[in-house]
Amino acid sequence: QVRLVESGGGSVQAGGSLRLTCTISEYTRSDYCMAWWRQAPGKERERVARLGRGGLVYIFDSGEGRFATSQDRTKHTQYLQMNSLKPWDTAMYYCAFDPACTHDYDYWGQGTQVTVSS
Repeated sequence: QVRLVESGGGSVQAGGSLRLTCTISEYTRSDYCMAWWRQAPGKERERVARLGRGGLVYIFDSGEGRFATSQDRTKHTQYLQMNSLKPWDTAMYYCAFDPACTHDYDYWGQGTQVTVSS
């Protein structure tokens, strides 16, 4: 059973940085896609970044210019580096696994809380 384990959330002041980590277990192929999502209380879930085939990276509006994502496929580990954090970045952050690269996220991490204070 594929499992995603996240870590790295926490509380920071505005302007600070955090790095989230997501490790995929029980999966051996190196060609896959995944994404980072977040959901704040009372708001819809939004996609923050996506790692596509061949290492293509997409950073969506909310993180543009501040967030970066990368991966170590040999370790099935993905990272979300978040810089210049703002209070509105406060949310639960999730990694999501798309093994067939069809934008169908079959597996989700447990979530890690990010809280940014002003």
